[in-house]
Amino acid sequence: MCLLTSFSLSSVTSATRVPPHGASTQHLRDLARLRRVRDRIDREYERPLDVEALARGVHMSAGHLSREFRLAYGESPYSYLMTRRIERAMALLRRGDLSVTEVCFAVGCSSLGTFSSRFTELVGMPPSTYRRHEARATEGMAPCVAKQVTRPIRKREARVTEPVLA
Repeated sequence: MCLLTSFSLSSVTSATRVPPHGASTQHLRDLARLRRVRDRIDREYERPLDVEALARGVHMSAGHLSREFRLAYGESPYSYLMTRRIERAMALLRRGDLSVTEVCFAVGCSSLGTFSSRFTELVGMPPSTYRRHEARATEGMAPCVAKQVTRPIRKREARVTEPVLA
């Protein structure tokens, strides 16, 4: 039995309409610029970066960069930068040879309070507690596996493991 009795080609083409050639070319250029911003954040996370400087580097306004970056990657450029810094901080803290303050400044944060708050928000525990509990936890693991296992997950991204009962 066929459930689709009437089929209209116009309903399909309107839903999957391809933008004009110029628009798709511009969209690809914008995506390339956003990728350059993301690559710069990945490379220079320990340097003082702000959205205005990142936007100037790709000839966009700060507001436009923030909107487009969020659309493309699901988070703001600042949030992406802080996630990279926290990921690197987690690796340095696991080594155990640096203090929390040294790690804070090594990853490009200028405020220990902001660093600690953001670390706790993303990781679920303060950096000093993480350092005590996780030192040498990934010893013997391949770096690519350790990176995946220890990647911070934002609370809004965390999966619920058990159903919440009212």
